[in-house]
Amino acid sequence: MAKFRVVGNKKLNGDFQVLGAKNAALKMVAASVMIPGISIIHNIPKILDIFRMIEVIESLGAKTKFEDHTLTIDATGVKSFSPNEKAIKKLRGSVVILGPLLSKFGRVHFSEPGGCLIGSRPIDTHLKAFEAMDVSVEISNKGAKFFLQAGNKFKNGNIDVVLSEMSVTATENIMMAAVLRNGITTIKVAACEPEITDLANFLNLAGAKISGAGTHTIVIEGVKKLTDVEYTVFPDRIEAGTMVITAAVCGGKVKIKDVIPDHLSLVLSKFSEMSVDFEIIPTKNGHADIIVNQRSQLVAPGSAKLDVRQYPGLPTDLQAPLAVLATQAKGETKIFETLFNMRFDYTKWLVEMGARIDILNPFLIEINGPSLLLGQEIESSDIRGGAALVIAALCAKGTTIINNIEYIDRGYENFDQRLRKIGAEIERID
Repeated sequence: MAKFRVVGNKKLNGDFQVLGAKNAALKMVAASVMIPGISIIHNIPKILDIFRMIEVIESLGAKTKFEDHTLTIDATGVKSFSPNEKAIKKLRGSVVILGPLLSKFGRVHFSEPGGCLIGSRPIDTHLKAFEAMDVSVEISNKGAKFFLQAGNKFKNGNIDVVLSEMSVTATENIMMAAVLRNGITTIKVAACEPEITDLANFLNLAGAKISGAGTHTIVIEGVKKLTDVEYTVFPDRIEAGTMVITAAVCGGKVKIKDVIPDHLSLVLSKFSEMSVDFEIIPTKNGHADIIVNQRSQLVAPGSAKLDVRQYPGLPTDLQAPLAVLATQAKGETKIFETLFNMRFDYTKWLVEMGARIDILNPFLIEINGPSLLLGQEIESSDIRGGAALVIAALCAKGTTIINNIEYIDRGYENFDQRLRKIGAEIERID
């Protein structure tokens, strides 16, 4: 298993280029199986989750070519509705292949997906929503195998689907399942994350008819077929926020390039509350660069609580990095995680490094800062918690060894190499 060796307490300086949004690109790769031709998708990050989704669609018959950050997919040969079980079990996000396969074939054979250790994440919301579309769901092998079959109403007729929760992946799954069916599908209580809008824009460019993405009601008018498409994924708001925090706790001057500030409105507001010294420099088409030149003492947010919610709330994927920011801020910060019941696993390692963190319950922690963090041997157990440990190691005194960095590789392309370019002392040990 690979490790990171990090020598901390070094200021960072230089430019950091934000890559394409993982949580949008992953769904576009899955959606490409509905397009009986060529999909060219630019600005795809080279991360493990993308390679695993490529493995999933190749098991269905797709052919792919990945050069630089452009992925070309030829789905002409997609004839199977049963993705490879080993590929599915490597990736929790593989659940989003259900919608495209239902849309294309009206049936799917699927295995229980794997993923990060961040708590209970059943796919019940997806299955209930599919049943509302007149899809029968058969579960066998003690819940490990799923057989989905579209009924007559799925094939013809207008359908309203009310989601039981504002799940991003369930919203995307139902949206994709509706693209090729004969009729109008209305999704209510839909999630409204920007990545859903980017996926809808990708599909609309290929000939789909989706309106309302980015709101809590999405309407999909089914079309008979999709056509070849070329699209560029927008920048990753989570990577951008992660790097603002990294620059703030390490000091120095870092330009984080290609950010969409509108996607981080509340996050940027909280950064201001916590005295992060940043400046937004608009570039074009709503994009911007963010320059962080930290000189002020970081302070706990004025509300004294960071409340993690669905968009436009604070994203759960920035919860762990925000906790590291709070360890360096003067005062008491509470973080309320509303979505996952095991997402505070990383905090035990921050405490090991010297952070003062109390877990009040599985969804609420209290952090008192600032704390002097000291290098230790620690390990990651999920993508975002792993990134937070890298941030902690970079601002800590001494040397830190981070194990299980495969989790980090799932969400951040060549994180060590890109951090070295701005002055971090970090190396990968195989």
